[in-house]
Amino acid sequence: MTSSVRKLFSEQDLARITQAVQEAEKKTSGEIVPYVVEQSDDYERAVWRAAAGFGGSVVLAFLLLHAFSNLWLPFTLPVVLIATLGAFGAGMLLTHFLPPLKRLLAGNMLMHRRVSQRAAEAFIAEEVFNTRDRTGILLFVSMLERQVLVVGDAGINAHVGNNDWDDIVRCIIAGIRRGAPADGLVEAIGKCGLLLEQHGVARKADDRDELPDNLRMSER
Repeated sequence: MTSSVRKLFSEQDLARITQAVQEAEKKTSGEIVPYVVEQSDDYERAVWRAAAGFGGSVVLAFLLLHAFSNLWLPFTLPVVLIATLGAFGAGMLLTHFLPPLKRLLAGNMLMHRRVSQRAAEAFIAEEVFNTRDRTGILLFVSMLERQVLVVGDAGINAHVGNNDWDDIVRCIIAGIRRGAPADGLVEAIGKCGLLLEQHGVARKADDRDELPDNLRMSER
């Protein structure tokens, strides 16, 4: 569990999320699994793009100064090499510490693919499929990419269409944007329970709690 994700939620927040899952599951046979990761991938491509861009810019700057400037600068190979390597390292560091830069260089298509892959891994790792009537549902949040996915098992997808989850996704994103991710999750979990109940994923007399109700957190 990464400290950066853990800092987003207090002990009280975690208790509220667990309680929200328990309350929502009183209305439906659905088993709701909330899951938050810091990022779904390291995006090495973005890191190398930044490093190459910064390093290349320094080389280009030296070439332009050499060609068009009368300044007396030490254009020796060691100086150029050291400056280029410094810029190369700076690009890597900035990508690590500036999430917007990493998102920009990674690109939306790659991020969406990685988030989808990571959500599928979480679905399997948390055994969301392991319910009697295949009514598990994963609420997956990837913070770096600012993406939320709802992944339902077969028993859920038979009743609920993809577009039906839009309001739940919006709740989670809105909570994160206003600096209250726990509030967004609690509200979304409540709406998830109502949505499942309305779409006929009814709670049966012999239903039992098949999956843990707590929030899962991970660095990746």
